[in-house]
Parts: sequence; C-alpha cells; structure tokens
Amino acid sequence: MSEANEERRQAARLPEGDVVGILLEQHARIRDLFADVRSAEGEHKQHAFDELRALLAVHETAEEMIVRPVAKDTAGPQEADARNHEEQEANKVLAQLEKMGVDDSGFDARFAEFERSVIDHAEHEEREEFPAVHSGRSEDELKRMGTLLRTAEKIAPTHPHPSAAGKPMAQWSVGPFASLVDRTRDAIRSAGTRN
Repeated sequence: MSEANEERRQAARLPEGDVVGILLEQHARIRDLFADVRSAEGEHKQHAFDELRALLAVHETAEEMIVRPVAKDTAGPQEADARNHEEQEANKVLAQLEKMGVDDSGFDARFAEFERSVIDHAEHEEREEFPAVHSGRSEDELKRMGTLLRTAEKIAPTHPHPSAAGKPMAQWSVGPFASLVDRTRDAIRSAGTRN
C-alpha cells in the first residue's frame, strides 16, 4: 500500500472533522502532487506545481496557527519548535522553486531535495506530533480544531512567505494580509490565462 493510501486509511478511521484526519488527508494529497510534478512536463507540470505550492503554503500556515500551539502543550515545546523550524526552511525552498520555475534546468534536482525534506517533515508530524495532539485533546476539541484549521486555511497565503513561516504569531498578524495579496495575484493570473 502506498504511503498516501495509508494516510487516507488512517484518516478514514478518525471521526469526521477531526483535525488529525484532515491533516492526514492533506499529507496524502501532497504526496500525490509531488508525484504528479515529478512525472509531468510543460504546462501540466506548472499547474501541478502551482497546486502543490498553494496547498503547502495554506497547509503549513494553518498548522502553525492551529495545531502548533496545542502541540507545544501536548508534545512539548521542543517538538513544536522543531516542526516550525522545518516549515520555515521548507518555505524558503518553496519560494526559491517558485522563483526558478518548472522549466529551469536546476528545478528537478532542487525539487527532489525539497520533496524528501517535506515528506520527512510530514512523517515526523505523523509519528510524534499528531499522536500527542490526538491523545491530549478530547474528540470535541479535535473537531473544533478541525473547524478552526479549515477557517485558517481560508485566510492563509497561497504563496510562500519565508519571513512569517515557522512563527505562529507572525502567521496571525501577517497571514491575512499576505493571503489577500496572494489570492488577488492568483485571480489575476488565472484570468489572464483564460483570455
């Protein structure tokens, strides 16, 4: 069974709306998109990368805003700080990849390194952070966190912002403004490709 399918299987065993289940489903989708970018070419590769970039930006921001403060309490400050640091580093590389573009001769090698670090990060979350969060909160609290996560995703930036990454307080203060700028830029770009 593939890792993405295993994550989906684990998510399906959790109650609807459980924050960990939502995050496991997103991890599975991230794995799928990595594979899609690796195997695609041209315009399809760009679209797959754009989807992956947006999902990672939104996913990591929402984790930092909603999950990380709880993880600090349940898994400990070292665990939460380690995950925030990994996300901060990943955000820098994601910004570099976006600037390079999928047609750049160095993109595929840098993308492969990035994929390894993101998957390693997700596996740390799944082994260390998520179990602590899950055992440290009630079913109702986990569902409430799921609702908050979905809400945070709606105001999260869709492009990497390394200056705020890994810093939950910065995500709360900068994130909504950055999101407005990102989503406007995305809409303009999308409208331009349809004309």
